[in-house]
Amino acid sequence: MKKFHPFLLSLLSGVLLFAAWPPSPLTFLIFIAFVPLLWLEQQGLRRRKFFGWVYLTMFIWNTATTWWIWNASVPGAIGAVLANSLLMCLPWIGFHFLKARLGPKVGYPALVALWLTFEYIHLQDWGLSWPWLTLGNVFAGHPGWVQWYSFTGTSGGGLWILVVNILVFRLLAQAPLKPLPKAPILRLIAAILAPLLLSSLFFITPIDSQITTTLGKASPNVVIVQPNIDPYEKIYTGSFEAQIHKLIRLSDSAIDDRTELVVWPETALFMENGISEANMKANYFLHPLWDFLRRHPRINLLTGVESYRTYNGRQNNTARRIPNTDLYVDSYNAAVILDSSGPLQFYHKSKLVPGVETLPAFLHFLDAWFEKFGGTTAGYTGQADRTPLSSSNHSYIIAPAVCYESIYGEFMSNYVRNGANLIAVITNDGWWGNTPGYHQHEAYARLRAIETRRWIVRSANTGVSCIIDPSGTIIEDRPWDQAAVIKRSVKPEQALTFYVNYGDMISRLAILATLLLTIWLPVQIIKKKKGRG
Repeated sequence: MKKFHPFLLSLLSGVLLFAAWPPSPLTFLIFIAFVPLLWLEQQGLRRRKFFGWVYLTMFIWNTATTWWIWNASVPGAIGAVLANSLLMCLPWIGFHFLKARLGPKVGYPALVALWLTFEYIHLQDWGLSWPWLTLGNVFAGHPGWVQWYSFTGTSGGGLWILVVNILVFRLLAQAPLKPLPKAPILRLIAAILAPLLLSSLFFITPIDSQITTTLGKASPNVVIVQPNIDPYEKIYTGSFEAQIHKLIRLSDSAIDDRTELVVWPETALFMENGISEANMKANYFLHPLWDFLRRHPRINLLTGVESYRTYNGRQNNTARRIPNTDLYVDSYNAAVILDSSGPLQFYHKSKLVPGVETLPAFLHFLDAWFEKFGGTTAGYTGQADRTPLSSSNHSYIIAPAVCYESIYGEFMSNYVRNGANLIAVITNDGWWGNTPGYHQHEAYARLRAIETRRWIVRSANTGVSCIIDPSGTIIEDRPWDQAAVIKRSVKPEQALTFYVNYGDMISRLAILATLLLTIWLPVQIIKKKKGRG
């Protein structure tokens, strides 16, 4: 094979990964984005040098696609780019090691298994979970390509990408042969086209719920509010009264006699010291909210709230002591569903942003540095269960996703398995400003719609708010940086997909393959040593 300078191959791979990523329209480049790295590995570099060049690729990819985190958190951005780039190298180092000892017939399948295993682990709660760049997310702008995510989830997309990249590389490696063998060409064509054909078979065209009826009557509607309140002003100016009146005014402009659910964004209810969950009804500053709900006794309100609970004595491991008292407190980035009688149910955000909302115990030596740049060390308390929030008449049973929780596939599908018939994303993407971040975040929600075949209502403080149908199609949205409302009938869905019922089977198979490799490798090494002896 022709040799190229490692820097050129590393740079090219990083640039291709960035160029393919949403909101770029060049998604097809993902099918060749890893080819330069595979070419690099074939050049026989030592492990340390190979690691260094792979790290450069991953650093370019992470920096170019998620640089906007800097606008919200300096330590969060630095930590996400450096740590994520390092973690993404691990499957490649394992591949390099295994291929050198067991040959390409084991090495290339091992790369697929190792990468999918890494992604699955990275989706779990281990302290530094940041799966924004999960490979299968790249198709978020093209839901028509991946309707089979209702069976596989995003790991199916990762498998597709890795297999095609390996087949392209293997074909290029045979390019000096004339004529080229037909078999590898046909395998590559089949690998690209078969998933697209499957997607066309699985594509669903839901009946627009705007025209459906229930018992001969017009179906109920949902009102989504996008208040467009500057998140930094929200925190520092103490303008809570003006903010809540704006939310109410926008809601009133759209509510009619068929409205059953109103959705406000993340931390729509925010006060400097938080809001007590036990005393919401008695909170003087929330009187306009209760007046609003009494005027509309038929509706439920789903809203974000910065909340807390206090205890006499320490009742759990997450509570922090209030100085000079015997009281302990848990703080939450929460969602609550309310009606005119008061709070019905709370949900406490569980997927906390590393370095922004929480810091794992093994990084507490960085406490002072994180706090200096606006990060957090104590953070919020989450909840372990995936209990949906039910409206008072049980017509909508809601899977709540606060902030960036909608990027976690199995996490959201667990709500649906527990009875959710609607997904509600409440978020505040304004921290990032007018950057690719909010485009990516909105697009990823489309994949959750496909995986669960649920309608999604999305309320984002500064945008983009939207409604997504079960095929991942954005039915209606509102532009960035505008105060707006959406009113539309949304149908509760009941059927469960294969992915909801059985979870991420592809990743589990990849984990099994990885475990078998770790057992088989030393056996093969011992056999080779005995053979030489």
